[in-house]
Amino acid sequence: MGRAYQNRKESMAKTAGAKTKVYSKYGKAIYVCAKNGGTDPNGNVVLRGLIDRAKKDQVPTHVIDKAIDKASGAGGEDYSEARYEGFGPGNCMVIIDCLTDNGNRTIKDVRQCFTKTNSKIGSSGTVSHMFNHAAVFAFKGEDDEAVLENLMMADIDVTDVELEDGIITVTAPHTEFYKIKTEFANSMPEFDLEVEEITWVPQTYAEITDETDIANFEKFIAMLDDCDDVQEVYHNAEVKT
Repeated sequence: MGRAYQNRKESMAKTAGAKTKVYSKYGKAIYVCAKNGGTDPNGNVVLRGLIDRAKKDQVPTHVIDKAIDKASGAGGEDYSEARYEGFGPGNCMVIIDCLTDNGNRTIKDVRQCFTKTNSKIGSSGTVSHMFNHAAVFAFKGEDDEAVLENLMMADIDVTDVELEDGIITVTAPHTEFYKIKTEFANSMPEFDLEVEEITWVPQTYAEITDETDIANFEKFIAMLDDCDDVQEVYHNAEVKT
């Protein structure tokens, strides 16, 4: 999983070009999560995790509060989730998660990203079976065996704990996310979690070495970043320059 940590999909804060775009995407995600699951983070664990992640990506408190306040009122936008899958430049596998209030607009925008970069959009399930839905934690450390022992003693189902270049990466089924987060807070507070998320982790990686494919891949990711409805992009590409 060390490679997966290094090559995992970038968080919104790292891939979006402007702060305002990051704030907008988080605001939309928090609004939908609070609207569907309740505005109290203590009773909506998904919302709580999203807020924690937003704060880590330096989203201002007023942006978070505004989205929650908006969700507590009547009416508002009617967003729905949409997921698109396919093969990107260099035949890498891609999963794209969106929140949209206009499905026709969203599929048109996403399809254009594929079309203009020599890529191929597929149907639902085209590539997702080649990814694991997992909880991933990454932090600086040296004693991965002690971390594994602590988690196992807490009766947590851990898929892998790996140490690479001073970074310990813990991978587990996505259902174990909050148990692991609680265990770090209670028994291993000395670790500063640099990554704590539920994500799609590729089972295999596709090396992209051709210059044209590399250029198209960079264009592909940039175009997706420019799509207002795109929330997350997951891929298995390893760009070799």
